[in-house]
Amino acid sequence: MKTSFYNGEFRDDDELTVQYRDRAFYFGDGVYEVIRYYDGEFFTLDEHLDRLMNSAKEIEIEGISRDEILSVVTELKDRNTIDNGALYIQISRGIQNRNHAYPVDVDPVILAYINEARRPLSQSENGVHAITSEDYRWLKCHVKSLNLLPNVMEKERAVKAGAHETVMHRDRVVTEGSSTNVFIVKNGILKTHPANNLILNGITRLEVLKIAGRLDIETDESAFTVEELKEADEVMITSTTQEVTPVVKVDDVIIGNGQRGEITRRIQEVFSTNIHKLNLVK
Repeated sequence: MKTSFYNGEFRDDDELTVQYRDRAFYFGDGVYEVIRYYDGEFFTLDEHLDRLMNSAKEIEIEGISRDEILSVVTELKDRNTIDNGALYIQISRGIQNRNHAYPVDVDPVILAYINEARRPLSQSENGVHAITSEDYRWLKCHVKSLNLLPNVMEKERAVKAGAHETVMHRDRVVTEGSSTNVFIVKNGILKTHPANNLILNGITRLEVLKIAGRLDIETDESAFTVEELKEADEVMITSTTQEVTPVVKVDDVIIGNGQRGEITRRIQEVFSTNIHKLNLVK
């Protein structure tokens, strides 16, 4: 039986109930993180907690501490018997009758649970297909908000097209995927959109940039177009659960030779080494 956490209490999953007046439900008024752990050890935990706290600050959620969150996620992992998992944690503004204005004298609410998560080894080796679509989301994409309806719709667009991911763009400038960051390789240079308000600064994105530095791969954090995406030598997407995944086809265009590229492979090798040794790149 799995154990979850909600509003100050650890409960077995089949006994857990959530409050329908939680602002997470009717406003999506909250932020979240997904934290991977391998063989019982968290991966990039500090980075995830830092981003969660920054997201909460960005949408003006107060009354929650990093130490409190750390205590919850650590005990939750220890209470469960899953060796390789993805821990989901969200912070909502609190519980009150529906009212757009922020509640007064209401404490934030933490929800957390764990699912088993295996490494995406087949996709990592063989690659995936992606489609492109206009990015019509709000202008605070750097906040890991619960408001994910556009992302959900674009992921479904990919599924219906027989693809794995939708790569979004604003006026033909690539931003990110519906649930991933996007990299291209051209003439040996690894390129990805700068970490501004138009993308989520992914933790795996940051790990890839650190790894590239260790491998002496030149990087360029600047915007690129859909046309550059399709003309790239390599394309990869990154996220906590999808790790480093090559994209071998975008819309109807084959990327490179249609197989995982050499720079992608080298980055994946170091990433896997970091996981197995938990020798995180700092």
